Amino acid sequence: MKKRQIFEGTIDRVDFPNKGIVYVPEEDRYVTVKNGIPGQKVRFAVNKFKRGNAEGKLLEVLERSPLETREPVCSIFPACGGCMYQTMPYEEQMKMKEGQIRGIMDEAVHGTYAFEGVKASPKEFAYRNKMEFSFGDEYKDGPLSLGLHKKGSTYDVLTASDCKLVHEDMNKILVCVLEYFRERNVSYYKKMRHTGYLRHLLLRRGDTTGEILVNLVTTTQEENDLAPLVDQLLSLETEGKIVGILHILNDSLSDVVKSDETRILYGQDYFYEKLLGLEFKITPFSFFQPNSKGAEVLYETVREYIGDIRDMTVFDLFSGTGTISQVLAPVAKQVIGVEIVEEAVEAAKENAERNGLFNCKFIAGDVFQVLDSIEEKPDVIVLDPPRDGIHPKALPKILDYGVKRIVYISCKMTSLARDLEMMQGRGYRVEKMTAVDQFCETVHCEVVAKLSLARVIQA
Repeated sequence: MKKRQIFEGTIDRVDFPNKGIVYVPEEDRYVTVKNGIPGQKVRFAVNKFKRGNAEGKLLEVLERSPLETREPVCSIFPACGGCMYQTMPYEEQMKMKEGQIRGIMDEAVHGTYAFEGVKASPKEFAYRNKMEFSFGDEYKDGPLSLGLHKKGSTYDVLTASDCKLVHEDMNKILVCVLEYFRERNVSYYKKMRHTGYLRHLLLRRGDTTGEILVNLVTTTQEENDLAPLVDQLLSLETEGKIVGILHILNDSLSDVVKSDETRILYGQDYFYEKLLGLEFKITPFSFFQPNSKGAEVLYETVREYIGDIRDMTVFDLFSGTGTISQVLAPVAKQVIGVEIVEEAVEAAKENAERNGLFNCKFIAGDVFQVLDSIEEKPDVIVLDPPRDGIHPKALPKILDYGVKRIVYISCKMTSLARDLEMMQGRGYRVEKMTAVDQFCETVHCEVVAKLSLARVIQA
């Protein structure tokens, strides 16, 4: 088998996150081909060898999978990288994700544990309360586009004017913004040349409140009059209400949505969302679960897993805007949240006060450093780290507390599997695990694990 060789085959299964496994009989070996669906017959080109394993680039789907019993619901599927599984029934998507989780966790967990299946999102479509759209072009020197990257591309951007992962209000705003800049022939930022003006459109919308925050992200390389755009946005007929329009200036060379300076063009720089009877103020860059209804299922699961915490101190590490802290606070002695994003911590403090919760304390800083300065000792710990999991220097400090129960929430199951190795080596046992599908039509899934201290091992 050589690079650039072309083969045909059927995807036997899809491993996490989107690795299709294809058997090539003439070579008697398996090849990993991304972006496919189990059962599809595909044509692919071998493009690299990694640690002895062959990887191929999907060229064409020759035959649909027997699992593909639905028609696409948006105009740019399957080319768009935002969705993977629109043509699979939702039940089949959850079965596939359950198989992926079990395949990883059965190997990572020492001994037996209870796996309680995958819990469905209450909404399969229009569930996202946050979306980052990119400016670009669909092909080189093509017209301005605004939307999501093509599958497997870091450059080509497809206009997502009828994206089904978000509320229709977001699509209307996207079309309005795109047409405004197309008419004026405004440039977009080219990542390799570091030139151009338009970078991203960050939209956030409260699923419960309908409040919308519009964030236009540009460089400072041009000056454009945005007042007419504000007027056009405010005149749109939307189900929700635009409460803020922000102009975020970002001259960073890296392709990330961040702010060097934020200018309020209209209204305010925050919106409100409600979860489980609590109200949360959310700012442009503060972390909040992207599926509000799914987050309620997730947090109810956390509350169940953490058990009785009366008269106990709970550490909520990587606490974001303090949602988990405030869900647990009414039944705990106190909750201490630690979060590295200062903006999120300020929002968390304000949220707790707004919700009448005065037994919450939020600290801004890196978990690894902050734990040295906290005088209180936890009885229970909740972990909700970023996608890459817990830093290997921070995890031993967390385990040094020797709490009897830990609940770990993971948005990347391979990171959880890696962290479990150290946790189990320090005497923790995985009691049970479940998953909450907060990311329908995509490769991702939220996994929740309950661990208990079975024995004490000296570090």
